[in-house]
Amino acid sequence: MKSFIVGFHQEDNVDSMQIQKLSQEEFGKATEGGTRHLFELDTNIGLFVFFDGADKDGNLSYMVLQYEEENEEPSACYSFQLKDFYEFMALYLNDIDYEEVEGEEPEEQEYGAMQHLAHLIFHIVEEGRDLKV
Repeated sequence: MKSFIVGFHQEDNVDSMQIQKLSQEEFGKATEGGTRHLFELDTNIGLFVFFDGADKDGNLSYMVLQYEEENEEPSACYSFQLKDFYEFMALYLNDIDYEEVEGEEPEEQEYGAMQHLAHLIFHIVEEGRDLKV
């Protein structure tokens, strides 16, 4: 596991985050007690799957798997503190459109919560890209 800190732009209104990049073995240990898939974010830098997982002792971890292009195996796994993971969930939930009519194209949105979430994830991926686990 490699820890790193991501600082964001002042206008992002998010405190810096300490993040862990997990190896496949560490991921296996952190999720051997089960996982709960929470939501996904599809961006131009990959698909991100947000979930929580429990280790064999029931300790929870809050993670994001990154999938690039059409790869079936994740290219990275990041683990977050609950307060930071909560920020992601709040942004995601804030942008759910309950009144979207099936068959209609969604309107082109200005910069909203989902775009902000993608922006934060971009910073995290860029900062953790060169870490080998």
